[in-house]
Amino acid sequence: MTTYEQVVLLESQGASFVLVTLVDAVGSTPQDAAAKMIVTADGLYSGTVGGGKVEAAALRFASEVLAKGDGKPRFVSWTLKGDVGMTCGGSVKLYFEPHCGPGSWNIAVFGAGHIGQALMPVLTPLPARITVVDSRAEWLERIQPAQNLRIIQSDSPESIVPSLPDNTFLLVMTMGHATDRPILRRALAERKFPFVGVIGSDSKAKILRKELLSDGVTKAQAARFHCPVGLDFGSNHPHEIAISIAAQLISERDRVRAT
Repeated sequence: MTTYEQVVLLESQGASFVLVTLVDAVGSTPQDAAAKMIVTADGLYSGTVGGGKVEAAALRFASEVLAKGDGKPRFVSWTLKGDVGMTCGGSVKLYFEPHCGPGSWNIAVFGAGHIGQALMPVLTPLPARITVVDSRAEWLERIQPAQNLRIIQSDSPESIVPSLPDNTFLLVMTMGHATDRPILRRALAERKFPFVGVIGSDSKAKILRKELLSDGVTKAQAARFHCPVGLDFGSNHPHEIAISIAAQLISERDRVRAT
């Protein structure tokens, strides 16, 4: 298949990848302009922009873009000797074009209970990549599959936290604060997600913050989660709560993108 046929195939599969094009090559360079390669989360998928150190640098850069879920394309200019460490005296200009599958917005939902069940049909039509995690297989089985939805059953949901992209918007809505707490501890102490929301009340938030402080989470870190999550409208009906949570996620997403 040609490069563009592979692009169409990957997009049809909902895969995330970066198409890298050598836009310009000046002087002694290992590849001619218009060379292309495709990079997925697993590394080089196909093609080449020159091999050796220049390609290794391009692979690292593309992998960083994928890890951040950053859908913004960009040009990068490198001198082969100064920037890449090659003996060649030329320079290259590369164009990195991310294709972030269903979207560059990552949402992780811990908990597939009543609110989680109501929330999935609201979130899956959005341009986002969604992960839902629960220890209870029977609740996860009730969720309608979607191309942009990843379902994970884990007896230790907190173990999933380190693998989430940096730009993930995190929702914690497990069976109770005892099961919320290990997830929050890792999310707040080990990561710095743009948004962390917890289902519950103001009283629950106070208890959780007190317990997290005793777990070694700093006061500043413990202050970073939103509880109760969701905008202040509607009733306690699960679907109305789900809509209020989705509205807050969209509002926070727009705020983060504007900064």
